Formats: sequence, C-alpha cells, structure tokens
Amino acid sequence: MKLFIKLFSIGIISGLLLGGFLMLIEGFTGKTVYVLLMNIDYFPVVGSWEIDAITEFALHLMVSILLVFVIYFLFSKWNIVTRLIPYILMNALIGGMLYITTKLSERTPAIDDIVALIYWISGHILYGIIVWFLVVKLIVKK
Repeated sequence: MKLFIKLFSIGIISGLLLGGFLMLIEGFTGKTVYVLLMNIDYFPVVGSWEIDAITEFALHLMVSILLVFVIYFLFSKWNIVTRLIPYILMNALIGGMLYITTKLSERTPAIDDIVALIYWISGHILYGIIVWFLVVKLIVKK
C-alpha cells in the first residue's frame, strides 16, 4: 500500500509540474503547448464534451498517475529504475508521439512549429527527470 501511495503521489506532483511548466511557457510565448496538454478534441465521444479547465487538468493528472505506475513497473522489471536516461528517453518519446495529435485540432500548435515542439519535448523531458528524482528519493533510497 505504501508503494501505491508513493507512486500515486509522484504522478500527481510530476503532472502538476509538467502542467505548470507548459502553462508558463504558453503564457510567456503564446505557443499553445498547455492547450495541447489539455486537448482531448480527438478522442471519440469525450472529445465532443464541454469540459471545464479543472476537469481537463484532473484527466491530465490521471494520465500522469497511470504513466508513473507503468514506467515504474517496466523499469523495475528491466532493472533500470534508478537510471535517469531511460526516464528522459521514454518521456521524450511519449511527448514526441503525442505532439502528432496537434494535427487533430485547430487550437494547438501547427505540426511544423519547431519552437512549440522544443517546448513540448522539453516539458516531457523535465517530467521524466522529476519522476526519476522522486522515484529514487521516495521509493529506492528509503
């Protein structure tokens, strides 16, 4: 149960920090990377719902929590849970794959907006570093 609570907490903290980072980037630059993070326009059924900002962010946090659990258990199985590079690579890859969804909405950056892509990938690399740091500090090094 302790592991569950720690992983859940890591998902919340890292998700909050990713959301905050991309919100700040969007606020300072006008690049709609936070909108992209919150965007669910392309999901069947849910994409047509009117969802407020708090619910959008709650969905983002649920994805973050799930991702932390998956990454932790995969990396534990592969004996790489304490190595930073896999967290960076995994989250950069996930960020890159998710950036493609920008083609599915008018509200998000253009697919060829390299600056927005750099901000987006940087945010996901930061997310990976935060998850790694918290896993090592809260779970591995008790």
